[in-house]
Amino acid sequence: MAVGLAALAATTGGALSPPAAADGEAPSGQVEFPTHCAAPPQAGLPPADGPTTARITVDDPAPKVGDTVTVTYQVARTPAVDPMGTGLPADVLTPTGRVVLGGAQGGEVTVVGVKRNDPVEAGAGLPAVTMTGTFTVTGAGGITLAPGDYTLHTSHMVDLDTTCAVAGAPVSQRLTASPPPATAGGTPARANLRSVALGTAYGTPGAEVEVTGAGFAPGAAVTVAGRAGAAETADRVAATADERGWILARLPVTDRATTAVVAYEGTAWSAPRGSGPAAYTVVAAAQTVTQRVSAVVGPGALSMTQAGESITLGGISYGQGGAPPGRIGTVTVTDARGGPAGWTLSGKITEFTGPGGVRIPGASLSWAPRCTVAQGGAGRCVAGGAGAVGPQGAVLASAPDAARAGGTFTIDATVTLRVPPYTPPGAYRAVLTLTLS
Repeated sequence: MAVGLAALAATTGGALSPPAAADGEAPSGQVEFPTHCAAPPQAGLPPADGPTTARITVDDPAPKVGDTVTVTYQVARTPAVDPMGTGLPADVLTPTGRVVLGGAQGGEVTVVGVKRNDPVEAGAGLPAVTMTGTFTVTGAGGITLAPGDYTLHTSHMVDLDTTCAVAGAPVSQRLTASPPPATAGGTPARANLRSVALGTAYGTPGAEVEVTGAGFAPGAAVTVAGRAGAAETADRVAATADERGWILARLPVTDRATTAVVAYEGTAWSAPRGSGPAAYTVVAAAQTVTQRVSAVVGPGALSMTQAGESITLGGISYGQGGAPPGRIGTVTVTDARGGPAGWTLSGKITEFTGPGGVRIPGASLSWAPRCTVAQGGAGRCVAGGAGAVGPQGAVLASAPDAARAGGTFTIDATVTLRVPPYTPPGAYRAVLTLTLS
């Protein structure tokens, strides 16, 4: 999905104008810098090196000490490519990253984006992404913001992380922080310097996230909680600040509504006694099932047997080779979530191993899928394309996102195994794994 690069305007009454760009900085804040994007090990692809084009914006270019600033990190172009090599459907890409602070305040800001993207063609570059996060201003003066490393997480058939390391990114945004307002007695008000940072910006339901915090009252009881908008979710854990005011907690995030993490002293979060929110995204966990596949090559005939979850292929002569047909065990998908989200059922197969180390490649197995929807179902079922399955995998069936989704879906497929002539007699076995996500 393309990300627009129009500058955001601050329109608060009486706010100071953003500081002028320094020499060498584009007024829009868009910058370009070298990036090394490492493909996930499972993909078997070389790293991609090239420029990243990005821009950082803030919701308040003139905050006061103790204010919370929202940061937006937009990557308009990246050298990273489709890690599957087979193309990606819509809405399977979740970006996370960090923004590096400098000047009057050091440290990093964790930013995360929503799972939203247009389809990606096989082997094409990954699309533009947008990530947001927040930080608390702790010191008066000029603060610089520069793009940092980012990760592009794809969840199609398997979960894969493409990590992009940033080298020497220039400053993309500047803000000027002023001291906190004075109290009625004329002395500066004490700023809230509490802050939290997360060990990771996303995880599957039930995963623990490491939360570190600073600026709390020494020895204070601190609540670490999940949050969705302005409301807290069911995710919560207690911590105690040490003599320096630091906390360390591990928060299990089980509520799918959680979009951020906060920490606070007292009975409820408040701006004077709380910190955060730090952005966090709950990503769906894939479900997998397996089917055992066995084949026997005999002197004069090729056959397969099925017991329970096995697949049966037709016979074939030993000397001639060929492509004996068969069928997978019927798969039934029931979608009773009641929401608009679709699903994808994909499969991949290992090599067939036989006597004496002889192997038949998994890519020798092809299928022709079929999919039907039971009467009364609200969703639409799309059968995957006919062709090789192989170790890289292929789509068996899917249901697209729709305003009305759900139902019971029946999926099966005819399969053929290309066996070379004079394949040594014996039993050949492989494992076909189906994944529902």
